Amino acid sequence: MNIEQIKTLIAEEMKAVDLLIEKRLASDVVLVNQLSHYIVNSGGKRLRPQLSLLASRACGYEGDLHYTLAAIIEFIHTATLLHDDVVDESQMRRGRETANALFGNAASVLVGDFLYSRAFEMMVDLDSMKIMQILAETTNVIAEGEVMQLMNCHDPETTEQRYLDVIHAKTAKLFEAATRLGAVLCKRPEAEEQAMAAYGMHLGTAFQLIDDVLDYSSSSSEMGKNVGDDLAEGKPTLPLIYVMRNGTRAQSEMVRKAIEEGGLEYINEVLAAIHETGAIEYTEQTAKREAELAIQHLAHLTDSPYKKALTGLARFSVDRLF
Repeated sequence: MNIEQIKTLIAEEMKAVDLLIEKRLASDVVLVNQLSHYIVNSGGKRLRPQLSLLASRACGYEGDLHYTLAAIIEFIHTATLLHDDVVDESQMRRGRETANALFGNAASVLVGDFLYSRAFEMMVDLDSMKIMQILAETTNVIAEGEVMQLMNCHDPETTEQRYLDVIHAKTAKLFEAATRLGAVLCKRPEAEEQAMAAYGMHLGTAFQLIDDVLDYSSSSSEMGKNVGDDLAEGKPTLPLIYVMRNGTRAQSEMVRKAIEEGGLEYINEVLAAIHETGAIEYTEQTAKREAELAIQHLAHLTDSPYKKALTGLARFSVDRLF
């Protein structure tokens, strides 16, 4: 199932989620309305709420609480984007100016806090202590991941495992929650719940690995992303770690210096080293393994269009390059 077929499968349900998002974004404070609507309607893929809907239906859910769950997931994701862009001092996202570039850092941080708190208000509506527990832990782990990434910035000693730890916490944890909670809504057995969680974790890891490849790809511009953004911020992602580990001494030392200093002074040399050492191919293969592991964790599900869609999303997570 390709991405267009997946979107068609849940198009009506996503409309319901979008309406709920619009309704729950409402605030008496004008700036909150302006900024939150700007970021939520900025052209994102809505992948995480889609995952939440698909996982719920794949597990056999027949009610409508999964709309609230999907909106909560999107609010948490949007809040992390607002805070991320402030921390990274980003000016562009998805080909548009970031909220902090338009409205300022203070407004972005505070509206991010509003979105987090609104998400927790909505969790109460679900009347499930287990769902609240999972989402509370998820937001905590995401915050830890942000701090871990900050600690790794400008540190060329960052290992592949430390990099993966950041991905698991900062990105994949929300994917994990989105899919795990589909099973929780249906009160599926613990083993099935954990399988859905593992699917989301592996999918989120694959997705972020490809994002990190795209940072050094000419196709980055198609995503509204600037080539070398991660390097400019001194982030040692897997392509750079691979060069430092497997490149020549000169290549390794050059990348180390680029990470330590940040900026784009060495971008051409870094791009050359990444392509010469096969760092892109290594990262792609790592992502493909994660996607296949994700698919394996769907084996317990009964065959349905929703299971096919979850499999399709795992394939899409790595096929974005091609």
